[in-house]
Amino acid sequence: MFLILPLGKEKLSEHVYFICRYWGKILYFFMGVRHSEIFEAPHDFNRAHVFVGNHNSYMDIPSIVQLKHQPIKPLGKFESSKIPLFGLIYRNAVVMVDRSDPEKRAQSLRNLKAALEKHISIFIFPEGTFSMTEEYPLKSFFNGAFKLAIEMNIPIQPVLLVDSVDRMHFSSALTLTPGKHRVVYLETVEVSDYTLDQMDALKDLVFKKMDEGMRRYRKYPNS
Repeated sequence: MFLILPLGKEKLSEHVYFICRYWGKILYFFMGVRHSEIFEAPHDFNRAHVFVGNHNSYMDIPSIVQLKHQPIKPLGKFESSKIPLFGLIYRNAVVMVDRSDPEKRAQSLRNLKAALEKHISIFIFPEGTFSMTEEYPLKSFFNGAFKLAIEMNIPIQPVLLVDSVDRMHFSSALTLTPGKHRVVYLETVEVSDYTLDQMDALKDLVFKKMDEGMRRYRKYPNS
């Protein structure tokens, strides 16, 4: 960070992601994690997307920077920006959401829309937090990602972080283990035919695609 700060703020976010991506590669190398990407359908890297992914481990985070083949920022909690030094990196790597009051929530939404207008994709965990279970693939989705996609007419790109819970279980950082880490790109979901009145239908469609996808790659007790 000290090396890139003198380069100016204009491309600071781009430089941060350059560092983060190679941090992820080095981290994976020393941990013995093998990152791979599976494309079940073509993905247009020249378009902005609302990426949505399942969330069940802190090892989801290095995966996000590994799949950065286009301008993309994840949604991040405002509270993490207050951590010394890390907060500087964090503020330039994510679109922060501050839920402390209505005006700050509205500003967070404007920031998301501004990023998409600049053709910067957004990565959102629609579950909101860890699902913290291995009984089923996903917990219920919040509306935010789908409302944003419809309002901005931006396609949704579902991705599956298949093996992150095996690399580090949500129960403890001491469960860290080497092995494969697959990221699966599912078929892109176009939203141009959806209105806000049909948001639940869009959310249910994406949930179904991701639930079925996770069951293709992992075994669950209720499969």
